[in-house]
Amino acid sequence: MKFAKYLAAGFIAATIALPAKAADIVDTAVEAGSFNTLVAAVQAAGLVDTLKGEGPFTVFAPTDEAFAALPAGTVEDLLKPENKDKLVSILTYHVVPGKIMSTDLSDDMMAATVEGAEIKVDLDNGVMINDASVVTADIEADNGVIHVIDKVIMPPM
Repeated sequence: MKFAKYLAAGFIAATIALPAKAADIVDTAVEAGSFNTLVAAVQAAGLVDTLKGEGPFTVFAPTDEAFAALPAGTVEDLLKPENKDKLVSILTYHVVPGKIMSTDLSDDMMAATVEGAEIKVDLDNGVMINDASVVTADIEADNGVIHVIDKVIMPPM
C-alpha cells in the first residue's frame, strides 16, 4: 500500500514536471474553435507546414463568421484546387512576418504582409486592420501571435 502511494505521488509529480506541448499558430487556431474555415483554407492552400514553422508570424485571423459574411459561394470557390493561387494570396495577406503584439501597433502604421502588399493599422475607432476590426488581440502561440478580426481582408488585385 505504501509503495502504491509513493508510485502515485511520483507519477503526479512527473506529470506536473513535464512541459506542456507548445502550440503553434495552426494548433492554437484549431484549439480556439472559431477558425474552422480558416484552418480548412490553410490546409487547402498547402500552408499548414509554413504556419507550423519557426516563424515568428503575426496572423490577423478571420473568424468563421467573417468567412460566412463573404458573398455566397465564395469560400467554396476559393477551396477548389484550381483557385489555390488566389487562396494563397488571400491567406498570406493576413500574415505579417515577425511577432507584432497589440502594444507594438501605432496609428496609421503600414505593415508588409507575406503576400507582398501592405495592410494599414488604424487606431482611431478601436483597432482596425484595413476595414476589419480586431475583436481579440494577442493570442500567443509558440511561433507568433494571432489577432482575431471580424472580416476577411482582401489584397489589392
